[in-house]
Amino acid sequence: MERLEVTETFAGIALPGHLHTKESLQFATTFPFRDTDVVIVTYPKSGTTWMQEILTLLYSRGDALPAKTIPNWERAPWLEQIHFRGALRDTATHRLITSHLPARVLAPLLQGSKAKVIYVARNPKDVVVSFYYFHRLAKFLPDPVSFDAFLQQFLEGTVHYGSWFDHVKGWLGQRQLLDIFYITYEELHQDLRGAAQRLSTFLGCPLGPETLEALEQHCSFSAMRDNAMTNYTLIPREIMDHSQGKFMRKGVVGDWRDHFSPLQNALFDRVYQEEMPDIDLSVHWSMV
Repeated sequence: MERLEVTETFAGIALPGHLHTKESLQFATTFPFRDTDVVIVTYPKSGTTWMQEILTLLYSRGDALPAKTIPNWERAPWLEQIHFRGALRDTATHRLITSHLPARVLAPLLQGSKAKVIYVARNPKDVVVSFYYFHRLAKFLPDPVSFDAFLQQFLEGTVHYGSWFDHVKGWLGQRQLLDIFYITYEELHQDLRGAAQRLSTFLGCPLGPETLEALEQHCSFSAMRDNAMTNYTLIPREIMDHSQGKFMRKGVVGDWRDHFSPLQNALFDRVYQEEMPDIDLSVHWSMV
């Protein structure tokens, strides 16, 4: 089922019909979480693949074989997507599940369980740049036309997957309601070892020296970029046009500075200040 030109609207958010149907989205809103589930939640282009790799290596005790032989969308499938039920490893002790859904949709379900949630956020200026290039690559997303036009849509919250601002604020609002761990892309970039140690404590998953060494090696950007199980080169060109760029593009912090004009930066800062006046996560990224 390709449905490359189809857009599904769910909870007021546009989603690519290639990956979602009304049925798959409805299933996500009634999914029975287990207390042992581990759920990765992100806005797109915020470090999702990185966290999937980190958790794979944590739970395999450093054995890279699963990460090198099983696509990430099967190791930690997206709850709301079409192929979730077929990909979910239902017999796993800790089922790894991924979602881009907003808190207002998913959090009420999670509140009824003791599932652990890991929320990864990223500097929105880098998110919008990465998301723009992903739109050029993915045939199932609308043509972004230009970076300026895409930036306007991003700030208005009318891009696919909805408003970044609402997504982050919604999940930060779950601090007292869920067993949730917040981390930023920038923290992973700055101190992967320390982040892995904190994650292992949160998950109650032992992290020995050998596991940590393997995790650092396999979860480096260069290793993920060259791993067909994470770099999406397995996806046919009809669905992802790899001539337009790579899914694992740069993996850096601050790439937005090479893309934003002074006018675009001023506009973004104004909207950010209006939307996010008291957000704790901002200490982990630079907006200048």
